[in-house]
Amino acid sequence: MASDWIGSLVSVHCGATLGVYQGEVSSVDQTSQTISLRHPFHNGVKCTVPEVTFSAMDIKDLKILEIRKSSAEVPRQNGPDSNSTLTPHGGRKDKGGGALVNSAPVTVPNKTEPKLQEGGVSPVPHYSKSYGERHMDVAGQSKGFRRRHNSWSSSCKGPNQATPKKNGLKNGGHMKNKDDECFGDGIDDVLDEDFDFEGNLALFDKAAVFSQIDSSERRGNGARSRGTPGEQTPSRYRHDENILEAKPVVYRQITVPQNGTKEYSTDSGLVVPSISFELHKRLLAAAESHGLSLERRLEMTGVCASQMALTLLGGPNRLTPKNVHQRPTVALLCGPHVQGAQGISCGRHLANHEVEVILFLPNFVKMLEAITSELALFGKTGGKLVSNVKDLPETPVDLVINCLDSHENGFLRDQPWYKAAADWANQNRAPVLSIDPPVSGQAHAVEAKWSLSLGLPLPLSEGAGRVYLCDIGIPRQVFQEVGIKYHSPFGCKFVIPLHSE
Repeated sequence: MASDWIGSLVSVHCGATLGVYQGEVSSVDQTSQTISLRHPFHNGVKCTVPEVTFSAMDIKDLKILEIRKSSAEVPRQNGPDSNSTLTPHGGRKDKGGGALVNSAPVTVPNKTEPKLQEGGVSPVPHYSKSYGERHMDVAGQSKGFRRRHNSWSSSCKGPNQATPKKNGLKNGGHMKNKDDECFGDGIDDVLDEDFDFEGNLALFDKAAVFSQIDSSERRGNGARSRGTPGEQTPSRYRHDENILEAKPVVYRQITVPQNGTKEYSTDSGLVVPSISFELHKRLLAAAESHGLSLERRLEMTGVCASQMALTLLGGPNRLTPKNVHQRPTVALLCGPHVQGAQGISCGRHLANHEVEVILFLPNFVKMLEAITSELALFGKTGGKLVSNVKDLPETPVDLVINCLDSHENGFLRDQPWYKAAADWANQNRAPVLSIDPPVSGQAHAVEAKWSLSLGLPLPLSEGAGRVYLCDIGIPRQVFQEVGIKYHSPFGCKFVIPLHSE
């Protein structure tokens, strides 16, 4: 009967426009297909009107939150039969006065909603199971699974009927039942049997295993082996080294007609012999005859030297848009020769990369054409050009680049401007980079921390600091013309460090 549902708490979903209403059923009119709720709540907020009425066409979903005691005492029917009818929204109502059951999940009201005072009814929901879920429970119990708590009994409890405590516990019994109902899967039956540690340990033959380890652990020389007994221990490989078998590596890939007094090696172990100044001069002349002109060589040297200088100045950590207030300062000391022109080319590239460059070059009546052209380009960068040592900074700079020395004109060291510039560099306390320094037979007036050689290194003295080598673009066949068997040691770089043998 429709009157059996009066007093029950329901939740009525009327779509996105009208929202969700909750309240106590006050009347059900089967003729007009309407239902009325008193003390209604709209979307969790208590309505200002005491009662609202809904039409069946407006109701999208209807859920039973709590059934009044009189209707809960009617026994439940387990399946659809001739004595039950389906509601328009998926529920089922027993003709004999049974409860309305909805198969959709029950919406739990907000905990902050005020309790309904009339009749002592609380809007706390009780869960109901659908027809299919109840029959799944029956089938599961027949197969020996954990007997789940029947939610029908909890949903049929009256407003004042308390939930029985489990195992006599005063607190947590009701929550325990819910946990069992939601998460119980019968695994407790499996955990009843303890794991037999001693029995499983007896299956492990420790003596045989340790004997096999001892026999394969050491070879005749006492080194460890990771494989079977008698297997050779593989050598240790780097993370970037190929472990596949290949031809033996030849580390001496560069041979010169006259062995120099010094040899260097790269980071990968390739041997780079030094050559005399006479052979180096012949190599540059042969390259120039094939089109590698002095201007192209100056440009290549300037690019490589500026790349090395930018790295020494801090690279991307120093030269960033956020660090414009701390631009690095470089003092460039150049003489009136080809080595000086190489330094001016380097200064031009540094100035193009937002480095403050101060170029020192003494005044001469007649300059080399290479120096004149390089000075014209340097003047377009905004760099500072000085001809007197007194105009150089008194405070330490970030880097000093030394291009004062010449391979052929050693008499320049006796000039006053040379001595004054060398003294300034030694007293400035800034690190010094020398570009294309002279051979070891000549003393270094300026102690350098790094030195950059071109093509192949000259036999430099200890005062040259750490030696680097730059690729200035000389082809392999040009090396062969002067009697040098050459394979490039640079790999993927244009500037590489060299280590003394």
